[in-house]
Amino acid sequence: MNQKILRLAAAGLLGMTLCGSSLPAYAAPAWTLPSEGVQMENTAKQAYIYKEMYGRFHPAASSAKPAVFEAPDGWTYTRYSQDGLVLEELTNPEGSGNRTILQLHGGGYIGPLHNGYRNQGVRQAVLSNAHDTYMVNYRLAPRHTYPAALDDAMTAYRFMLKKGYKPENIIVFGDSAGGNLVLALSAKLKEEKLPQPALLILDSPWTTLETESPSRKESVKRDLVLGEINHPTYAKGMNLSDPHISPVYGDLTGFPPMLIQAGGYELFLDDGMKLAKKAAADNVKVTLTVYPGMSHDFALCLPELQDSIDSFAEIRDFINLNMKP
Repeated sequence: MNQKILRLAAAGLLGMTLCGSSLPAYAAPAWTLPSEGVQMENTAKQAYIYKEMYGRFHPAASSAKPAVFEAPDGWTYTRYSQDGLVLEELTNPEGSGNRTILQLHGGGYIGPLHNGYRNQGVRQAVLSNAHDTYMVNYRLAPRHTYPAALDDAMTAYRFMLKKGYKPENIIVFGDSAGGNLVLALSAKLKEEKLPQPALLILDSPWTTLETESPSRKESVKRDLVLGEINHPTYAKGMNLSDPHISPVYGDLTGFPPMLIQAGGYELFLDDGMKLAKKAAADNVKVTLTVYPGMSHDFALCLPELQDSIDSFAEIRDFINLNMKP
């Protein structure tokens, strides 16, 4: 690891819809964790991120249709509906039956599941050595406001339990707004006295809808992925500190071990740090890693960078440390 990473350990708003959406679909063979990624000093890295993200947000006009997602060679990809909910399933034939993933994507509760997240699902399955991965295409705001996405996440989790997946084998991934939804899901499971999953993996989680933290103000220009944001439509009319939509204010006691990853330049840096402190205070096993100089949801948007490779390796190691093979 070529740069210092701040670690604090204790006892999608926007996973930008465009991040990854214009990338080609995966082809055989399956992704593997590279031994190293693109490395550069900070000034050059910020210029690289700016150029890459500018191209995502200002794509050249094209008549080409979006790429059709293809699972890696030997894998299966199935899209189907369950109780009105659209679920997508990836099956890794070499994965362990003791590892199953539930992915709750980001996008500010307004962006849909897209190929960037499907590709991320492949990476998550490889890192976790999971046999099955379920990606939830939950209902979106502004048409469907709170608690629509949470209800869909609960439906997906109940579906997995009904299929026979053991909760102690389920890893829940969420980035940005998806991280918010992961925490809301755990709170709802606790409320309904349902078993918690094994682990929560949170990338750049959006933990409070409030906008007054220092990083929300100071990182508007240097967060080259998220930048300035507006109040969300998902929780229109609700108190922004309501723990149902700002789970950092809820009681986290009994939540599974969680890994939080954040970028040092991102708007949601304080969200992640506040969550780590609250989890520790509530006796939840939590690890927070801040990747210096990185913007929001960097591993999703810029998986080729060394910082992203480091974050992938950390996810793999965290899962292996806390779960049986």
